Amino acid sequence: MDSLCFTMNQRIKGKHLSFEERVIIQTRIKDGFSLRAIARELGCSPSTISYEVKRGTVSLYHGKQRRYKADHGQSVYQANRYHCGRKSGFLKKSDFIEYVNKHFSEDDWSLDVCANRSLAIGEFSSNQTVCTRTLYNYVDQGLMDSRNCDLPEKLKRNTKIHRIRKNKRKLGRSIEERPQEINDRKEFGHWECDLVLGHETRDDQVLLTLSERMSREFLILRIPDKTAASVMHAFRTLQKQYSEHWNDIFKTITTDNGSEFADLANSEQVSKTLVYYAHPYTSCDKDTVERRNGLIRGFIPKGDYINNYSLQDIINIETWCNSLPRKILAYHTPDEIFEKELNRIYQTA
Repeated sequence: MDSLCFTMNQRIKGKHLSFEERVIIQTRIKDGFSLRAIARELGCSPSTISYEVKRGTVSLYHGKQRRYKADHGQSVYQANRYHCGRKSGFLKKSDFIEYVNKHFSEDDWSLDVCANRSLAIGEFSSNQTVCTRTLYNYVDQGLMDSRNCDLPEKLKRNTKIHRIRKNKRKLGRSIEERPQEINDRKEFGHWECDLVLGHETRDDQVLLTLSERMSREFLILRIPDKTAASVMHAFRTLQKQYSEHWNDIFKTITTDNGSEFADLANSEQVSKTLVYYAHPYTSCDKDTVERRNGLIRGFIPKGDYINNYSLQDIINIETWCNSLPRKILAYHTPDEIFEKELNRIYQTA
């Protein structure tokens, strides 16, 4: 008895009663102990014992007697535990789940975009949706049409240690001279550009990609090869497209130190566009366009011939990238922000 009391007094406060403790309660009640005496022995509150006795009491001999039974108390406890806890909203929000499955599979939206774009445009109210974290939990539980293997970004980890290297060759103005307001992405008209290669053979075409830092608008221009002449021809064509508004739309361009961009700094002589060159081997200096290039790889895997893709295929990729709602844009699309800025420029011209 003494050793039993010592053991029970060491129980953790707030811990639920075990089956062994319920057996002790049944035994002590049979021996005539009061509820307070049992509570002292078990090291818990008298109200805990009182509630337990009420839950575990059964009728015997056609209802003529009522007694506490440890096994009945345990079964009631387990039944209550099964029904307790927060209830899943998966079945109650089937319309929203169908909406998520549709846009995830057909439009390649992320779960975060699916969860928040519907709220941003008012298609669902907050009590009709679940948060991003809950959607990922549904995927883990196998409740969604998608699986973890469909979420490659979920498994990515960036473990690289970046170090800034000095340029061995000077093509033009260094990114270190770029003003802070450009780095803050608060002003429209600052672009990053890069090349996306296919099979890396001389007879294959390449993609010249540009991304505006504030709106995340993405332009894809197919050019014959990765020479400086082809790059400059593409920029001259683009400049003719925006004509007198070029200087307002393309205020700066940040690119890497590849030889294909060696002549880009010369464009400063015929326009007000300033060109900045990133540090060597530092893709994070132009992370906006690099991220967009990663989206292209979902349609054109590395090693594929770009010649095998039609111009309409390239246009479709560009359209998809610019119509994808972005969390950083409050779940608006790059096209929506870009068109808003163009309208402002054209109206003030």
